[in-house]
Amino acid sequence: MSERISREDLVKIYNIEITFFDELVDNGLLNVETENNVRYLMYHDLHVFERFANWHYDLEINLPGLEVVHHMLQKMDELSHKNRNLMNKLSAISGKYEDI
Repeated sequence: MSERISREDLVKIYNIEITFFDELVDNGLLNVETENNVRYLMYHDLHVFERFANWHYDLEINLPGLEVVHHMLQKMDELSHKNRNLMNKLSAISGKYEDI
């Protein structure tokens, strides 16, 4: 079984409102497991939660802003991955022509 932390523990540890956590989940920004009506965040997703909490509480970014920033960063990662693949293909193609 993977390591996880309950919503209630996160609220206590990070000193956040429970509604903030629930809004992140309800808007699809966090994935949780539910067992016996208790929501759990997997430890491997803790960094995502911490990023959202920092943006919201330290930078005062509201939930719609968090969604926009999150989706923009996802898109940037996708484009970076595509760019890397294209550069690798270009390198492979140019390497073939150098041998001729």
